[in-house]
Amino acid sequence: NLDFLSSLVEVDGHLLIEDNEVLANLDGLSSLTSVGGDLYIHENTRPANVNGLSGLTLLGRQLYISFNDALTHVDGLSSLTSLVLHQRRMTLRQLSRWGEPGHGGGSEKSRSLPPQPLTRSKARVAMPMIGAIKLISGNANPELAERIACHQGLPVCDVKVNRFSDGEIQVEISDNVRGRDVFLIQPTCSPANENLMELLILADACKRASAERVTAVIPYYGYARQDRKVAPRAPITAKLVADLLTAAGINRVMTIDLHAGQIQGFFDQPVDNLYGSKNLLPFLAKHLGKDKSDLVMVSPDAGGTERARAYAKRLGASLAVIDKRRSKPNESEVMHVIGDIAGKRCVLVDDMIDTAGTLTSGAKALVKEGAKSVIAVATHPILSGPAVGRLADSPIEEIIVTDTVPLSAEAEAMGKIKVVSIADLLGKAIRSVHEADSVSRLFL
Repeated sequence: NLDFLSSLVEVDGHLLIEDNEVLANLDGLSSLTSVGGDLYIHENTRPANVNGLSGLTLLGRQLYISFNDALTHVDGLSSLTSLVLHQRRMTLRQLSRWGEPGHGGGSEKSRSLPPQPLTRSKARVAMPMIGAIKLISGNANPELAERIACHQGLPVCDVKVNRFSDGEIQVEISDNVRGRDVFLIQPTCSPANENLMELLILADACKRASAERVTAVIPYYGYARQDRKVAPRAPITAKLVADLLTAAGINRVMTIDLHAGQIQGFFDQPVDNLYGSKNLLPFLAKHLGKDKSDLVMVSPDAGGTERARAYAKRLGASLAVIDKRRSKPNESEVMHVIGDIAGKRCVLVDDMIDTAGTLTSGAKALVKEGAKSVIAVATHPILSGPAVGRLADSPIEEIIVTDTVPLSAEAEAMGKIKVVSIADLLGKAIRSVHEADSVSRLFL
């Protein structure tokens, strides 16, 4: 896998792999060797094949991948790569249209011809590839950042985030990010204002350090519930946060289960709104057993019906909705369960658990209507205020969440919560964005 390589360096007549200014071996390959005008990958003094490739062919001053005497593509890219010598360093460039009909190499006729050096006239797009991935984490959820880094085989950059005596945030990035593809991993969970400010300062630091691109990986997007005016003279704070991120130099946003999907429209930059259900559903399918005839997915309010329906469809379960209403002011809220839940295993589905009032009152209503058991599943375990106490005293037997937000010690000690990591999902999304690959494959 050559994804992590930022350059190749010529040393004593050999082309050696260089990563982060340090010469390194990759899968035992120490160099590339010129044999009869062709460049071969060299291992133990013998030319070797990698993933079926028989060699690399040098044409003019460009380097092409050669396979069975024809140009081909690697890892789904419709392009071949050229290596341009610059100050004894080989910089990777992508010719993204190569291999398509009309752009050389696409037709049988063109593939049968000897490969020719490309020019800009033959390549519709010829642009430099962004530098190596740099993962940077704030203080909000460093454990998730470490899991993402472990999944991708990358280190987390050395960053110092300190406070001045008056509480101001000071950021110092020790690693070189010039020309790199930077991913800032920072959910804006509690304390929301502190974590948001950290993210903005980190983004500004990367921009001023000449990072090629800065992507904000915000597993939990704070202030998402303030997405519209609900009263006169009320702010739309979700839009304000989007404007702040843009002003700080963020080029792209990656998040999990936005509370309101229309927040994507608050940005002029691309937004990847991934779904926590991508990881939660396989866990639930295994955890709930093969027999799902008595399984009901329940939305705790009318607004979450679409989410519960999606879970029910994937798991082959039935659907129920809890309707909350007050018939008169100052009267207690009445809970009506729409759907057959008597004698059934109920799964309450929500995007987040904040104070847990809606969830616990819904669970009590389900038990009152004859539910056999009640568990809950949610993406973001905010668990603020009295949430932990309410959940501990509720009839909910189990709560399944993701690690977008770190659990407090009190929540971990409760014993009801199971955490499903979304590190692999975010890691794959980061890799896809870096390689200009499709992110849609990560959606259900």
